[in-house]
Amino acid sequence: MAAVLAITGPIYIIIAIGWLSARGGLFARADMRVFGKFVLQLALPALLFHTLAQRPAAEVLDANYLLAYLAGSLIAGGAGFAWARWGRRKGLAEAALFGLGTSCSNSGFIGFPLMLQVVGATAGVALALNMIVENVVILPLALMLAELGRAAAGGGDWRAALRQSLLGLLRNPMIVAIVLGLLFAFTGWHLPAPAERAMALFATSCGALALFVIGGSLGGQRVAGLWQDVPAIVAGKLILHPLAVLAMLWLLPPADPVLRTAAVVGAAVPMLGIYPVLAQKYGFEGLCAVVQLVATLSSFVTLTALLWWLQM
Repeated sequence: MAAVLAITGPIYIIIAIGWLSARGGLFARADMRVFGKFVLQLALPALLFHTLAQRPAAEVLDANYLLAYLAGSLIAGGAGFAWARWGRRKGLAEAALFGLGTSCSNSGFIGFPLMLQVVGATAGVALALNMIVENVVILPLALMLAELGRAAAGGGDWRAALRQSLLGLLRNPMIVAIVLGLLFAFTGWHLPAPAERAMALFATSCGALALFVIGGSLGGQRVAGLWQDVPAIVAGKLILHPLAVLAMLWLLPPADPVLRTAAVVGAAVPMLGIYPVLAQKYGFEGLCAVVQLVATLSSFVTLTALLWWLQM
């Protein structure tokens, strides 16, 4: 257990330092948005490109891994959507957000630092593969369903929203970095040495700063009055999602067994960091902010238990 806590402990210590820094006034919440933008626009794309471009193409594009992670994510997201839509009689937009919350991990801000502790350099490959699934399939699908529900209520056109989502993918720095990294991996190209070192410096800044931003962003969220739906979404993300991915990995084992561990760990982290921001357009940002807060706090217990089980 001490060895497991040595892995999870630093993750949550940095999150706690971020929360204390924002709570104590050392940094404002607006500063956290700036730090987060740096991670999303520069550090994380640099990490993705640097990791993929340094490895052979066969090593970074594991079809079984992609299929298993995608299938597990769709199972978890479908369960969250069905529970909200038909079990709780929610509208289509809210049900889509439930499904997104149970199936889309915070891979860049929490997943990668944790996977890095568990599987080392393979974490970068797992991060890229996870983000392909999340950014190309899960996120656009959930937003399309949410826009369809909004349009049905008289608030918008889901077809226009889908077009905007697809165009946004083409401009997403992380997707661009993944495509360029795969191009370099397939062709065997290499950056000049100074550019390569600069890219590596950006990449190394990602982990700790991402966790610091998560902690600083948790302050000020209120949990009162929102407990009816929160436990189901949190359980779906922290328990159902990794179990579904694990089940799919038994059916479609990746070539590298270390990737199997990375996939389960990546699926077990809380939902994506912009979850409340995405929900704002549909009027459910309060619920989603509380879900993210509770999931982040609860994940200390669930992730510690998962790593102990994996170690055993």
